[in-house]
Amino acid sequence: MNRTFEYEIMPEIKERWSPRAFSQDAVSETDLFALLEAARYAPSCNNEQPWRFIVAQEGDRLQRMRSILNDGNRRWAIQAPVLILILSKKNFESNGKENHWSMFDAGTAWGYLSLEAQRRGLYTHAMGGYNRNLARSLFSIPDDYQIITVVAVGKPGDKWKLDEDLLDREKPNVRKNLEDLFL
Repeated sequence: MNRTFEYEIMPEIKERWSPRAFSQDAVSETDLFALLEAARYAPSCNNEQPWRFIVAQEGDRLQRMRSILNDGNRRWAIQAPVLILILSKKNFESNGKENHWSMFDAGTAWGYLSLEAQRRGLYTHAMGGYNRNLARSLFSIPDDYQIITVVAVGKPGDKWKLDEDLLDREKPNVRKNLEDLFL
């Protein structure tokens, strides 16, 4: 890995990246539910826990999830044995007012999920390239939920099975210097 770390941090953070080459090997129920359990324990504003998951790992549900992906993502994500749609509830359950932090909170849950996956030898790749309207229709998602991302989950696959134009991208990317993150 060509990343430089200025400080010692968790190995799961150091090792995590978003590959496109996935094995079609199944993800065990124990592993899958452990990822969701990790996400469940993410912090959230007023402990609202606004994140929701639609998990697709077989049959018609997985085919429907694959169908919402744009062509650029579908060509590699079709190999992933699990796809998870991450949503957030737009309003607070306690008072019905708009929850301006719901997507931030759902993003934190996604981060926990991805780190638990890494700890278990699984990889994740979050995607923004998908059809939200089709997702809402195919999965009957109520309007009070924001559709955030689709995440591919699986074991590492053979990168040489990817389309040639993706091969150069199949490695951890370079990060900005720490000092560049301050205003």
